[in-house]
Amino acid sequence: MTSSPSPASTPPAGPAGPAADPVDSLVLHATDNGVSWITLNRPDALNALTWDQRERIIDRLADASADPDVRAVVITATGKGFCAGADLRGSPPAGERVAGDVARMIRRGAQRFIGAVLDCEKPVIAAVNGTAAGIGAHLAFACDLVLAAESARFIEVFVRRGLVPDGGGAYLLPRLIGPQRAKELMFFGDAVPAAEAERWGLVNRVVADGELAKTAREWAERLAAGPTRALTLTKQLVNASFESDRATAFAAEAAAQEITMTTADAQEGVAAFVARRSPSYRGR
Repeated sequence: MTSSPSPASTPPAGPAGPAADPVDSLVLHATDNGVSWITLNRPDALNALTWDQRERIIDRLADASADPDVRAVVITATGKGFCAGADLRGSPPAGERVAGDVARMIRRGAQRFIGAVLDCEKPVIAAVNGTAAGIGAHLAFACDLVLAAESARFIEVFVRRGLVPDGGGAYLLPRLIGPQRAKELMFFGDAVPAAEAERWGLVNRVVADGELAKTAREWAERLAAGPTRALTLTKQLVNASFESDRATAFAAEAAAQEITMTTADAQEGVAAFVARRSPSYRGR
């Protein structure tokens, strides 16, 4: 087990030797106390996201879903920026563009990336240490819980480039803050400071810059000590509820509870209640 790097701290040295994968230094990873820490590490570029970084994060989230010993995930970054958006300079070389290429690129890229966060089978916390712009903002909004440092800000930059929001922005924002607020952010592209983002419901809590890593660890370890299967199914129920009618949502809820009641954690929870003690969940 290794400790995770703290946001806005100096990252640990990457793997040594000629066989080291360069992307390992751009997306740091550590697992500690059941928490998978995924840390963007391009501070000089305010953690603008390259194609390689995006693919590595997708892989790390899939690994977290499949690993029973991982029970929560934190996504954060080093330096002063959380993620300044997509860095297309890191994309694979493209040939002559034909009709459909852009839509295909968005589906396979930004949308698949955000979908990986939404579909991760473990709770995901965003610890936003600085500017989150474009796909960087959507990365944070796709997480289950969002902690933001006081210096953080969120920017829907697409309108500044004459583009529509991609990476799920027009899907995520109205569900978080309603259509009018979402349109205000997307139409004007103004920066939203962390305190205002908290008032609007974009983030769960704002903390002092120096307290972000500590708070993220406390929240993540609390999740990692919880009934993992129940949390996974709760996440799925909430995420699906926006596309479901009442009958479908109620049926999904009943089916999820049927599954949960068979888990060792549910049996432990009931036994602890009867014995008037704190439960000890194992994520099974």
